[in-house]
Formats: sequence, structure tokens, C-alpha cells
Amino acid sequence: MRKRTLILPVIALLAIAGLSSIFVVREAEKALVLQFGRVVKVQEEPGLGFKIPLIQDVVKYDARIQSLDTAELEITPLDDRRLLVDAFARWRITDVQQFRQAVGAGGLQTAQSRLDSILRAQTREVLGSVTSNDILSADRATLMLRIRNGAIRQSESLGIEVIDVRLKRTDLPRENLEATFGRMRAERQREATDERARGAEAAQRVRAQADRTVVELVSDARRKAEIIRGEADATRNAIFARAYGADQEFFRFYRSLNAYRRALQGRNTSMVLSPDNEFFDYLKTENPDAARAAAARDGAGSGGALE
Repeated sequence: MRKRTLILPVIALLAIAGLSSIFVVREAEKALVLQFGRVVKVQEEPGLGFKIPLIQDVVKYDARIQSLDTAELEITPLDDRRLLVDAFARWRITDVQQFRQAVGAGGLQTAQSRLDSILRAQTREVLGSVTSNDILSADRATLMLRIRNGAIRQSESLGIEVIDVRLKRTDLPRENLEATFGRMRAERQREATDERARGAEAAQRVRAQADRTVVELVSDARRKAEIIRGEADATRNAIFARAYGADQEFFRFYRSLNAYRRALQGRNTSMVLSPDNEFFDYLKTENPDAARAAAARDGAGSGGALE
């Protein structure tokens, strides 16, 4: 009975010792076995591990990709325009033993603090070597790559790998925003004024060309009209000439009627003529020529009789 009483505590102690010597490493973890603070074993594969109870300790680290957001950072590019920059990085532990030696018992918190200092220094160095226009342009991807590559070189001693670095926000300080907006507005107004001036110049050229075209078209139309009018006058004169040659008496009659129409258009037309003036011959007789010829013969006959 006494032996059984002694055996049970021993079995319990052995069970406790056996259980405390076993540890489990999950798939997303890496483990270190420490003996009096010194690394004696590294286990990166998931599964069961063993250690000496009470003498050795197990420290586990998250092997997954970690994120780090840097605090707002003010930088001064080459053109002396201050910018506020926010960045974030993605990193992971690659050498867990070197990581432990670099950060000690501080773990992830110490690693993030040191990585934050590295990123801030690299961001200042890279963005301070270019102008603000380069930072705000499409070349920013190249700048982020330069920051990442510099951070990779400096963080190798920590046993970590920097996977990516991104700039989340790049803004001007509040006190510079209004001045910058004013310069932007002035620049856009200047460009708009230049565009309006170029448009007005182009419109003036178009108007001048149109006016020239109008003058040329009108001049050409007038020239053609004068030619047609001259040809029509020539045709009319030819017709009148043929008519005059065909019947001279009718032509003289027609011309007299036109003269009467033009001379007697007004209501109070007054004309002072001698009684024997030829203007009203066709109003006195139907055939003025025959009357004049008869008068001439009568005058000639009277003269012979007197002789």
C-alpha cells in the first residue's frame, strides 16, 4: 500500500515532465528552443518538438507576412516644396535565429520599431533627391522600388525580408495648400488666356480669308455681269440698228415716243420750245418727213415763181 502511494506521485511527475517537454509548432509559426537565453534548436517545420523541461524554453514567432504603417513624415524635395508622406511596408521573418539575435526579447515590436526607422530614413533619402513633380507623377513607382531596395539592404541584419513598400499619401502641408492652389489657378488662367488669344487669332484669319473670298467672288460676279450687260447692250444696239435700217421712219417715230415719255413724266412739266421745233413733229402730223418734204417743194416752187 505504501509503495502504491509512492508510485502514483512519481507517475504524475513523469507525466507532467513528459507533457512539458513537448511543444507544437503550427504551420504559420517558427520556433526557437532556448537554453539559458542561448539558441540551441531551430524548428521551422510544423509539427511536434521536444525540449528539456525546466531548462529549455520555446519562443515562437509569426512567420506570415506582416504589415507596418509608418507615421506621417515631412520631407523636402529638391525644389524645396515640403510634402507630407505616409508609407506602409510588408515584411516577414526569413532567418528566425538571426532575428532573435537582432531584436532579443523585444520580438515583433522591436523589429517593427527598427524597420520603421529604416523606412523613414530611406524615404527621406530617396524622396529628397528628386523634385516634388517626380514624386507626384507616374515615376513614383520607381521611387517606391528604390526605397524598398534600400530597406532590404539595411534590414538583412535583422533576419527579415522587406517584400514591398508603398506610399499611401503624398500631400502638401495645410499652410502651403492655398498658395499652391493659387499658383495652379493662375497657371490655368494663363493657359486659358493663351488658348483664347490663339482662338481669336485663328478666327481673325478665318474672317480675313472669308472677307477676301467674298471680295473676290463679288468682283468676279460684277465682272461677269458687266460682260453680260455689255454683250446685251451690243445685241440691243444691233437689233436697233437692224430695225432702223429696215424702216427709218418707224425708228424715228419710236424714238420720239420714248422722248415724249421721258420728258412728260411729271404732272407739272413745262417746256419752252419754238413753234417750228422738231420735237413735237409727230404730234402735228402723222408723217413729218413727208410734210417737211412738201414744205420744201412748196418753198422751192414759190421761189421760182418770184423769179
